[in-house]
Amino acid sequence: MTIPTQLVLRALLEEPDREMYGLQICAAAGLPTGTIHPILARLEKVGWLRSRWEEIDPGEQGRPRRRYYSVNPDSAAAVRAALHRVEASHQALLRLRPDLAGGAQ
Repeated sequence: MTIPTQLVLRALLEEPDREMYGLQICAAAGLPTGTIHPILARLEKVGWLRSRWEEIDPGEQGRPRRRYYSVNPDSAAAVRAALHRVEASHQALLRLRPDLAGGAQ
């Protein structure tokens, strides 16, 4: 799992019941807009996220409709488990190679 994917998932898991649109996710994850949309599409395709288009009149609002994303409640445990595995793997690697974290050699 790439670091940007992890950042997107962590941003969405901060408030798992909250829907967020692209720019909100970008801000929360600290990533540029071009980075997150392919990630969101991939995560939705595997069932970890769900999305919906907001129901507005773009002409009235003066902006395009937003697509809102949230963690699929049926997949939340799997998402958390995957992030936990990534973190455990990272910690194990740092124990083997502390120099990767700028630690003593």
